[in-house]
Amino acid sequence: MLRGGARLVAGMDEVGRGSLAGPVSVGVVVVDLTTRTAPVGVADSKLLSPGAREALVPALSRWGRARAVGHASAAEIDAVGILAALRLAGQRALAVAEGQIGPVDAVLLDGSYDWLTPPADLFAPDGQVHRQVNLLVKADRTCASVAAASVLAKCERDSLMVALADEYPQYGWAANKGYASVDHVAALAEHGPCRLHRRSWKLPGLVSASAAPAAPAVDPTGPWGMMGG
Repeated sequence: MLRGGARLVAGMDEVGRGSLAGPVSVGVVVVDLTTRTAPVGVADSKLLSPGAREALVPALSRWGRARAVGHASAAEIDAVGILAALRLAGQRALAVAEGQIGPVDAVLLDGSYDWLTPPADLFAPDGQVHRQVNLLVKADRTCASVAAASVLAKCERDSLMVALADEYPQYGWAANKGYASVDHVAALAEHGPCRLHRRSWKLPGLVSASAAPAAPAVDPTGPWGMMGG
């Protein structure tokens, strides 16, 4: 895309889509033709150990023209669905990055579905056409900016879940980060869901999804309701 004339390209990737609790998070790293080679070891976050990911964060925090991580809370996922929540998180991340360097010309998303562009909305509120969105399956394994975005998003989301482990120790989030591990499912069966579970989902360990308490109203100022940086 840069060789095709784009001035600023944002690589984006999401983490936490399949988690039972906590936010969905989207990382973005913006590069241009002057951006140097990515730090050694940058790869899809799923292919790196937790220690290897954390070791990359200092270098990645300086690499590229801008970088950010945006989040959408469990309450927002319940209110609007996972795809719209991904869009919220991605738009929040882009807002931070573009606030630093101005509008990007193009976005590269990992995968085969454009969850960033609002449906049936070809024009932004100010009348400007939305930025070009390009899709590439396994972009997190072939594009350094997308891989870097994946690592930053994974590390920030993991740290949020670890920070909440003391408040909700029964779910084992320090280890499972909100995903459906054996201990997490067992805790759901014993204790039921808390306010940070995605209660609109069929949570394993519960008798039925309808047995879970109703999702709270979306609070944009609550946990992960606003953008991260």
